[in-house]
Amino acid sequence: MLRVELQDVGKTVTMRLEGRFVGPFAEDARELVMRCKIRLRLVVNLSEVTFVDAVGEEMLLWLARIGGKFIADNCYPLHVCERLHLPMAPKRTGAFSQAM
Repeated sequence: MLRVELQDVGKTVTMRLEGRFVGPFAEDARELVMRCKIRLRLVVNLSEVTFVDAVGEEMLLWLARIGGKFIADNCYPLHVCERLHLPMAPKRTGAFSQAM
């Protein structure tokens, strides 16, 4: 199961993913991004992702190619970001970062 939440704040769209980023769920997330036609800065929060398969990894690489930056506050998503060489979003402090 995967939960995708989009939050538009100023010039940044944050895509928060929770759960297993696998197969058909990853493909559905791609379709969602393409339908939304995100023209602003995209930040992908992977902190609550518990597993990523090969399809999910391809999707994360695609998000990076279209300009996405990534947040990973836990060991597993951080390992995925490092292994795939995904660009990390700058760290934020305060209530704003906790809301993401």
